[in-house]
Amino acid sequence: MMPESMMRVPLYQIDAFTDRAFAGNPAAVMPLTDWLPDELMQRIAAENNLAETAFFIPKGDQFHIRWFTPTHEVDLCGHATLATAHVITRLLQPGRERVEFDSRSGKLTVTQDGDKLQLDFPVLPVLPANDRRDAIAGCFDHRPVEVHNNDSYMAYLAVFESATVIRKLKPDFMALANLEKDVIVTARGDNVDFVSRFFAPNHGIPEDPVTGSAHCLLAPYWAGVLGKTRFHAKQVSPRGGDLWIELAGERVRMSGYSVCVLTGTMTV
Repeated sequence: MMPESMMRVPLYQIDAFTDRAFAGNPAAVMPLTDWLPDELMQRIAAENNLAETAFFIPKGDQFHIRWFTPTHEVDLCGHATLATAHVITRLLQPGRERVEFDSRSGKLTVTQDGDKLQLDFPVLPVLPANDRRDAIAGCFDHRPVEVHNNDSYMAYLAVFESATVIRKLKPDFMALANLEKDVIVTARGDNVDFVSRFFAPNHGIPEDPVTGSAHCLLAPYWAGVLGKTRFHAKQVSPRGGDLWIELAGERVRMSGYSVCVLTGTMTV
């Protein structure tokens, strides 16, 4: 018999930025009526052991969302927001066309985009940070051509010479863990506009399969390089994922598919 102090919390697992199961980036999504203690939410995220666990509560006709890696609460997460919108619009309130979230990064909206869902996130412009090239080069078996940075985002953007290099790049996770920030690596694409990977050992995520928030930096960088504002991007992690992106002023619109692979409850 379950003790009176225990409760059952709904749990969903969604593969985001993919149209098939067991690809893209898996996120746990847990609807709540009120926030659990922060320490408990962090322990739940560690138990789920996915790149992100998203918790959300109703806020009028909107929702408040928070994201936890296995070790930290974070300010912004794309794939877990997409996953949460999937749970709301496909499972809890089927047919809903628009979801608004209040978050640590301000208002975020998700709308239906055909069979995909489209995130509306803030642009995070980057500036050269080539003084970090040596430090980042020491974390990989290739040297980046350029390094960029956004002060508010906890990752460097390292540009390499080709998509082939990005796919074959071998990270030194111990060296990466000694950096003060995570690392996004990117290059021009072959069959897409650009490719990327994301390494975050300091946040308990050696390699993130598909990172929506990283494209808040990638979109303005590649707009400047390619001279365009619409992109098809691919994150070429072992699981892989696709994003269709539009740079619209100070906002980045990212569309992607999503698939529910698990529904259940967690006893806490």
